[in-house]
Amino acid sequence: MKLATRMLSLKESPTLATSAKVKKLNAEGKGVINFAAGEPDFDTPDFAKEAAIKAIRDGHNGYTPASGTPAIKKAVIDWVKKDLALDYKPGEVIVSLGAKHSLYNISQVLYEEGDEVIIFAPYWVTYPDQVMLAGATPVIVDCRAEDGFNPDIKELESKITDKTKALILNSPGNPSGAVYSDDTVKAIAELAVKRDFIIVSDECYDKIVYEGKPLSPATLGDDVKSRTLLVNAWSKTYSMTGWRLGYTLGPAEIVKAMSNIQSQSTSNPVTPMQFGGARALGDLDFLAERVAEFKKRRDVMVAALNGLDGVSCIMPKGAFYAFPDFGGWIGKTYKGEKINDDAQLTNMLIDHAR
Repeated sequence: MKLATRMLSLKESPTLATSAKVKKLNAEGKGVINFAAGEPDFDTPDFAKEAAIKAIRDGHNGYTPASGTPAIKKAVIDWVKKDLALDYKPGEVIVSLGAKHSLYNISQVLYEEGDEVIIFAPYWVTYPDQVMLAGATPVIVDCRAEDGFNPDIKELESKITDKTKALILNSPGNPSGAVYSDDTVKAIAELAVKRDFIIVSDECYDKIVYEGKPLSPATLGDDVKSRTLLVNAWSKTYSMTGWRLGYTLGPAEIVKAMSNIQSQSTSNPVTPMQFGGARALGDLDFLAERVAEFKKRRDVMVAALNGLDGVSCIMPKGAFYAFPDFGGWIGKTYKGEKINDDAQLTNMLIDHAR
């Protein structure tokens, strides 16, 4: 059987592959500590759960419009108005099966053969694969730990060409925990207007921050807002990873195209979950305590990593990640096995140290 050529560029998510390996070993009683996947270990707030349960019992179990119910769209619009002072219309919002689905829809309606999409490294592993699956080329801009993983704007500008279709911005970032400075975001916004490309702003961790507040490019004036796709989700803030709910706000023409893609692929987000999501959005009374707990864990983890010979880790400003540099371990040998790269090191840590 011959697979489609596009599958040659698509790899399994290394994050999910590692998590699957750990889960298999734990099912065998091995007791491996899993630091692979970005998933809060807090439970979904009760008010969201109860709203979804009530929806099921009230008979809300059928199809909805492919892009989400009017109620959940209104919840998104009202929340973004309150949170970011931005106005959107119902035709400028689509609710999807998680932010990953939102980003996939964006890639399918925007990118094609000959396009280039700029991605800052370190990056979430899904970004380049979605770009390549759409036939476009990811262009990587390396960011340095000593700069807080903020991109060098001159280097960024040198990577922009007449083929540049979009730039993916993720602040706070996965896996670095970096929060881009206001100056960085403003410089990127100016370039987007000047060089005519779309900003895909993945803001899934915007409420899990330890200092300051991440700047959304959509707030930087109508010229920038009109070329920004604002992506967010319930997954991280509300500990609703398994609910699969995310949303995109942006120009009506793009959102309509995303809705068409969704109508021909997944159809609507899961109906009862939309009721729970609409109830949850903006109700953040529970969050401060959880962020404080994440901060305690961050401080312990970063100190422990920096206490290891040959390892360095900057203090993340947001999300719930630490991104250590194990470069000092590459080339060393353990029990006769030489460490050649990070993937091999990951498997050695699981196999030997659990």
